[in-house]
Amino acid sequence: MLAALDVLLEERNVSLAADRLCLSQSATSSALGRLREYFGDDLLVLKGRGMVLTARAEGLIEPVRLVLEQIRNPITTAPLFDPATHDRQVRLMASDYSTQVLLARALAMLEKEAPALRFEIQPMNDNPGEALERRQIDLLLTIDYSISVDQPSQVLFEDDYVVVGDAANPAMEGDMTREKYFALGHVTARFGKSRVPTFDDWFVRRQKAQRRIEVVAPTFLSQTALVLGTRRIATMHRRLAEQVVASGNLVIREMPFAIPPIRETIQWHISNNNDRALRWVVERLAVFAAESEEVGHGTVIPFAEARREEIAEQFRHHLPTGR
Repeated sequence: MLAALDVLLEERNVSLAADRLCLSQSATSSALGRLREYFGDDLLVLKGRGMVLTARAEGLIEPVRLVLEQIRNPITTAPLFDPATHDRQVRLMASDYSTQVLLARALAMLEKEAPALRFEIQPMNDNPGEALERRQIDLLLTIDYSISVDQPSQVLFEDDYVVVGDAANPAMEGDMTREKYFALGHVTARFGKSRVPTFDDWFVRRQKAQRRIEVVAPTFLSQTALVLGTRRIATMHRRLAEQVVASGNLVIREMPFAIPPIRETIQWHISNNNDRALRWVVERLAVFAAESEEVGHGTVIPFAEARREEIAEQFRHHLPTGR
């Protein structure tokens, strides 16, 4: 009503005020009637072919304008974002794989650029897409096969899969064959209360041969400790595998069959498209991921885009939400 009053006081004409307010003339006349009732004054009165302001209306011009300016400025002027001083908590949902190969080093970099930013990393649950939809998290870091198609996202890097086993495991001598792979016991990771399988677990289940899962781990990183000193093997992301085998006692072998590579992707709620702080974090993570890509983490085997989309749709359909 204050906005309507401001325009009426300036135009002194109901038709012209209606055009500026994008209202019908009758709706604007109704607004004027309510304003007259509220202030107990005619505000605008007919004089000849036009309308003039009453003394009460004349006295309202400046106060109304000042009040509206106080409202408009914070709403229409986007707050400045300075990473060096911005104080904010950013909630991310990410697996231990994403945390280990990207976030651990990236957040160390961000500490220098944005010392007042704080981060909370939540573990993956049964339905990360729902957590994003309900605004329980600000950013979701996951593989492209499981992101929501309804929210904006950005690919950060690609990765593929390798086989990891104990260096003393006789089965790890020479190349890993398909026969050995399916004959050995396996350690795999599953997440949430529903024990949601990882993408590689789901994909391998669709092969003609079935692997024998002997241990289900709660995280990607724990797979490595669970193959040490055993004849078991684990299928892991190459980037993570290269980090864990550096400590010794573990070796890497190439997959004996093709598994589609993953694209690690960051996603945010569409309502946060203009959140400068979140977009800055996304941009900095993308820069760090690109710099890490240049270092080299093995060769990701190309996979037909159309086939990727088909697999992604099948994988989303198997998730707890049925997406």
